[in-house]
Amino acid sequence: LYQAMIRTGELTGKLDECCFELARQQKAQRQLTDKVKSALRYPIIILAMAIMVVVAMLHFVLPEFAAIYKTFNTPLPALTQGIMTLADFSGEWSWLLVLFGFLLAIANKLLMRRPTWLIVRQKLLLRIPIMGSLMRGQKLTQIFTILALTQSAGITFLQGVESVRETMRCPYWVQLLTQIQHDISNGQPIWLALKNTGEFSPLCLQLVRTGEASGSLDLMLDNLAHHHRENTMALADNLAALLEPALLIITGGIIGTLVVAMYLPIFHLGDAMSGMG
Repeated sequence: LYQAMIRTGELTGKLDECCFELARQQKAQRQLTDKVKSALRYPIIILAMAIMVVVAMLHFVLPEFAAIYKTFNTPLPALTQGIMTLADFSGEWSWLLVLFGFLLAIANKLLMRRPTWLIVRQKLLLRIPIMGSLMRGQKLTQIFTILALTQSAGITFLQGVESVRETMRCPYWVQLLTQIQHDISNGQPIWLALKNTGEFSPLCLQLVRTGEASGSLDLMLDNLAHHHRENTMALADNLAALLEPALLIITGGIIGTLVVAMYLPIFHLGDAMSGMG
């Protein structure tokens, strides 16, 4: 990315702007990472503690209650029985789960070397709500920023796309940019070449089409770069705001379910003892 941006600056005669944009991108990426980490730090601590509590309850607390309860020859409540079955399964087959996780990690590491898998993986990630929009926004900001710089310097759009392609490290977006180059080389309008990829919104296509027709493509590309930059930062704020309560709700639900499963037998035990009396 550094080399490609500096090369773009030398090509356009706007090395200072490219260096400034590179610094801005790095700062935005760091801010985004810090926001997500800050939002996740407290929930992850709570989630880790919850996991330890769950393991302790599954393997130490609930079995004791179940053993006492079974002495009265009364069936366990469905919820408690289901959780006990899960605990037994995890205890007996934990080695298999560890082996499966280990093999999955190795397979993922091997597949990461294959561009085809990276393309499929990126497509799947882009379909994740909020997170996919965030990743797409980052890439579109990078694309339109470099295209705006090259267009304002009088460089052809195809050369600008090549400059963008050199900055991309993701095979999926490299594939899309190659497709755009191919379509434009075959005589298609720029907006139609972008549309064929399926990753550009109707707003992008309309503004590019208008800029292409009016001769103000560089201005439209710059507007799109600002638009996607602002939207991406807003999405990052929303993601940080949603992650913490979401994880806390999930953690609370798990702990609450286990507490209910633990106390249900106590209530039934009281009923059973009353029946015996």
